[in-house]
Amino acid sequence: MPPSTFRSVVDTAFHTSQCSLATRLAVPRTLHDAGIRRYGFHGLSYKYISTYLQKLAPSAGGGRVICAHLGSGASVCGMVDGISIDTSMGFSTLDGVPMATRPGAIDAGVLIHLLRSECPDADKLEDFLYHRCGLLGVSGISGDTKVLLEDFHPAAKEAVDLFCFRIAGEIGRLTVSTGGVDALVFTGGIGENQPEIRKGIERHLSWMGLSLNEAANRTNATVLNEKDSTIAAFVIRTDEEQVIADEGLSLIRRQGLQW
Repeated sequence: MPPSTFRSVVDTAFHTSQCSLATRLAVPRTLHDAGIRRYGFHGLSYKYISTYLQKLAPSAGGGRVICAHLGSGASVCGMVDGISIDTSMGFSTLDGVPMATRPGAIDAGVLIHLLRSECPDADKLEDFLYHRCGLLGVSGISGDTKVLLEDFHPAAKEAVDLFCFRIAGEIGRLTVSTGGVDALVFTGGIGENQPEIRKGIERHLSWMGLSLNEAANRTNATVLNEKDSTIAAFVIRTDEEQVIADEGLSLIRRQGLQW
């Protein structure tokens, strides 16, 4: 079976619906044409969430949804009617919000500076960006939010606060792409299981009308929002493996292939 047969289960495939304004980087056109553009990741997770939410809450799932996939890798995606409109990760999984050991969005000037000082070659710079930054870099303690939430050092609190602040900021940015927000979904290991992180994000988004029910948030309930919240909020456990299985089976059936 040719590799191209399973192209629809590539982690970036869900984001191919995005328009050129969302995917283009401000680089020369020749570079864009050569593939230097924003792709986005966690597409398998977002596809699962999109499908599940439309069954769980059709009115919300068919509207303007922003989903935060929060784990050791983290990203945020804006969807309308179940279709990806924009996302935080770009050309690589380094972009977007801070992660366990990755910085998220970073000024390119910093990279130039590092190449001239701390990381004199691309391999060292790559290792630095993938393994020494993010929550680990800010805290100097750990890249695990669970560990940081239990730590009393100010640097641990600062790392968690920065994580929540940047995610909330990215949610705000994505509302420009989606034209507003009707529902917010938390998924991924952190998004599904850590009420403190969800609460920290909510604090920065109360101006948008987001209000989480304290008891629901504390117990990781599926529906999180207060009744008077203008934004519906959900916790949905993602299942990327199920998406791979479903897509693979669908392709086999469509093409009449045999194992």
